Amino acid sequence: MLGPIFSREATVIPKRPKTYLVRAVYVLSLFLLLCTGYLVLDGSRSLSGSGDAARFGGWMFTLLAPLQLLVLASIAAVGAASSVAQEKDRRTLILLLLTRLSGFEVVAGKLAATLLTPFSMLICSLPLFLCLPLLGGVSPQQVISVFAVTAASILLAGCVGTVVGMWREKTFQAIALTVLGLLMYVGLGEIVSESLPRLAESAKLAISPPRALAAAASPMSSLSSETAFGILGFVVVACTLSLIVLTIGVIKVRVWNPSREVRMRAPEPESSAEAMSQSVDAVGTADATPTSWKVRAPRPVWDNPILWREVRTWAYGRKVLVIRIAFVLLFLLTAAVLHLQIESGVAMEMGGRIGRALPSVTLPLVALGVISLVLVNALAVTSVTGERDGLALDLLLVTDLSPGEFVFGKLLGVMYVAKEMILLPIALVIYLAVNGVVTYENMVYLILGAVVLYVFVAMLGIHSGLNYVAGRSATLASLGTVFFLCVGIAVCMTIMVSFRGAFQLQLAPFLVMILGGGAALFASLGWRNPSSAIFMASFGLPLVTFYAITQFLLQTDHLYVFFAMLVGYCFTTAAMMIPALSEFDVSLERDRGAAGDSA
Repeated sequence: MLGPIFSREATVIPKRPKTYLVRAVYVLSLFLLLCTGYLVLDGSRSLSGSGDAARFGGWMFTLLAPLQLLVLASIAAVGAASSVAQEKDRRTLILLLLTRLSGFEVVAGKLAATLLTPFSMLICSLPLFLCLPLLGGVSPQQVISVFAVTAASILLAGCVGTVVGMWREKTFQAIALTVLGLLMYVGLGEIVSESLPRLAESAKLAISPPRALAAAASPMSSLSSETAFGILGFVVVACTLSLIVLTIGVIKVRVWNPSREVRMRAPEPESSAEAMSQSVDAVGTADATPTSWKVRAPRPVWDNPILWREVRTWAYGRKVLVIRIAFVLLFLLTAAVLHLQIESGVAMEMGGRIGRALPSVTLPLVALGVISLVLVNALAVTSVTGERDGLALDLLLVTDLSPGEFVFGKLLGVMYVAKEMILLPIALVIYLAVNGVVTYENMVYLILGAVVLYVFVAMLGIHSGLNYVAGRSATLASLGTVFFLCVGIAVCMTIMVSFRGAFQLQLAPFLVMILGGGAALFASLGWRNPSSAIFMASFGLPLVTFYAITQFLLQTDHLYVFFAMLVGYCFTTAAMMIPALSEFDVSLERDRGAAGDSA
């Protein structure tokens, strides 16, 4: 029913060992989080009573449910956008559109093939979640409601990623617009819910994914009919929006593709004399002027042509302006929230379960910073994978370009193209310092730490692009590393702060989680060219991040936080940069076939 694209993927996926590895690692990660929470809580107080076990089961359920939604929705959105963008970069989508396949078979088939992985991971985690009602505090109805909300969110994220990938030509445009579009949808839902207090609770749940998930995970969801209608309304709204987005993609797929950037043109004259003769023959007058670009005066190129192309040309397409405008709108929304908090005097108030040590302005600022880090990382990895998929990287390697010109040209070019995504969060930090929310000393630490993180994520993207053949694998590996460092460590800290107890009892289970994350980080960064520096960086960076977050939550001297981040992330950046500058070892065409089949 979905066509040969889905049939081929459904036939090939069970034959890939990576399919079963991904599912096993995902379920094992959730199980280790559950075990970590149990060991931490059991170390501080006994779980012999049924009430303690019920409270533990309910709390872990409220932690794992949003984590699962965030992970699987991100995989669906980014995976769908990068999968379609990879087809465009390799010019295989045009071949599909030349066949007798209908628009529905192309778009829906590609969507269904992409959603096989997140939906299979969701189904594999169901037995683990169904074990939580055995502890008490969680009902099977809550589990079913949470999985329904998660499945609807995954479907919507996948539809948006697929259709945006069909619409936009460049990989970075597709990923960035997908991420920003979904964030705008979540933000608008929250704004409408907050600005209309008289709106029915079921209507608020229907338009806000976080509210719907929180209501589904609440024990009151099975008791309140209004909450149940709200959860059902969200599922219906998400499925309806998915159908609308999918319909637009089916109708427009052959209008958008091929885009004007890749459409075939008539052969252009090789010289100005030939162009002049053709114009005379066509118009019948000698006053005609040639229009070919080949007769224009050559443009001066800098000593580093890679940097010149990144800065002086539209290397990532002209529609990158849309991404900049969308990020500016997101920045204005965040700035408005912070301004209202400052004016109302709640900026320094503590909020949230883990926010008893954190001001209210922390969450909006951190959210904007994480989004900007993700976008810079996506831009960096696609700057290299775009060259590879366009077969330009092989040509660059046979020129007299030095490794330093390529690496620093790409690095500085990415920072220039993403200047709005870097400067606007920094400007927000300065605004908070001027209004007295943070001290000027902490402002300097924040700005310098942000610069270190931006350089790190940019170098991480270039490193992944050089070492992974398939563009989709490079994108998921790079963004997965950023996700682990930003969200994975934060989840561990959430468990530690929530289950307060003796630190010596909490250290052992957290070391297991962090060392496991270090092993996964080493597999991501050094799977092709392992080195002792990459090994030390992979296992040291989670510990450094853990220490920095701990010191920040304890509100000790923030110089320790900044110094730990400076040492850890600068060392990891150097560990990725030095091999690229000295050896310039790049995974080339000889590996493309195998990697492309397995991606």
